[in-house]
Amino acid sequence: MRCITVNLGQRSYPIAIGGGLLDRLHEFVEPLAPTSITIVTNEAVGRLYAQRAQRAMAQASTTVISLADGEQHKQWGSVSRVLDGLVNSRVDRRGVIVALGGGVVGDIAGFAASIYMRGIRYVHVPTTLLAQVDSSVGGKTGINHPAGKNLIGAFHQPSAVISDTDTLKTLPPRELSAGLAEILKHGLVADADYFEQMVASIESLRAHAADAVTEAIAGSCEIKASMVARDEREVGERALLNFGHTFGHAIEAMTGYSRWLHGEAVGCGLVLAAELSSLLGSLAPSDVRTIEAAVMRAGLPTRVDGLSARNAIEAMRGDKKADAGQMRFIVLDRIGRASQRVVPQPVVLQALTAGGFV
Repeated sequence: MRCITVNLGQRSYPIAIGGGLLDRLHEFVEPLAPTSITIVTNEAVGRLYAQRAQRAMAQASTTVISLADGEQHKQWGSVSRVLDGLVNSRVDRRGVIVALGGGVVGDIAGFAASIYMRGIRYVHVPTTLLAQVDSSVGGKTGINHPAGKNLIGAFHQPSAVISDTDTLKTLPPRELSAGLAEILKHGLVADADYFEQMVASIESLRAHAADAVTEAIAGSCEIKASMVARDEREVGERALLNFGHTFGHAIEAMTGYSRWLHGEAVGCGLVLAAELSSLLGSLAPSDVRTIEAAVMRAGLPTRVDGLSARNAIEAMRGDKKADAGQMRFIVLDRIGRASQRVVPQPVVLQALTAGGFV
């Protein structure tokens, strides 16, 4: 087992990474002395793992709340379902929520934890690669709004993150590829050597090679944990982790959060953001091609064909990263180093057109 600490003073917490951790959940939850445990999961993950999680935490009163599966369900109705379950079970302030699932489950369960009784504790047990390398770490919780992704939410740090790499063995290839987008992103914005190592390991990662998967998760978590420790509420450096996401969120919104997985939209967004960086003169065209090739090898889309560039601009204006109506983007100064800039609309349109928008 690998263990990484997110250093946030009294809100510090461990990230445990390894095989077989689902059956050891009591080791991480029992020290919290919960009066009750509420497992929040979705229909697909619940069928596979909810009973195992209950058995592992049999020392406490445990209930399960199962949500519909999919990004399109990351909305108020799902949060209300969790809150109703907590109220009906009379969960008190010492109760603990266990978020068992991918990024959508984690965002919903974490948000519910942040507002129930003005905040109760929760533990992430991410079961997708994307959640294990990114969304489970850092305390971002929330839901989507028709006007944009993750517009409603709160910062609420978990008490622990328990990443059982064995759960990835049941992950469809498409979902595994989606997680690779965030792994590549971490290297692109913060560590060129890590990016090169991950590109070299893509085939091993897609084949579920245990050592490669553990190293990739640990490397990404170390990068993100250090940024979160320095900038918990994303007022500076942590914003660099949004590289590719402004484009990606627009793609998701324009396709109704149903055609593209989040990681697929981010993967395409990495290429679009690299193209934008090149148009601004900060990234060599050869590096754009390197990034595009890596995204393609990861099994992710690199182009959007047929979506409206003008509609994409409007979607990005509504993104929570916009500043006083101006579109702010994370761009690469080089592979391994990023910065934030306000970008003129004509340059954004050029990048969109290069990526297949019309």
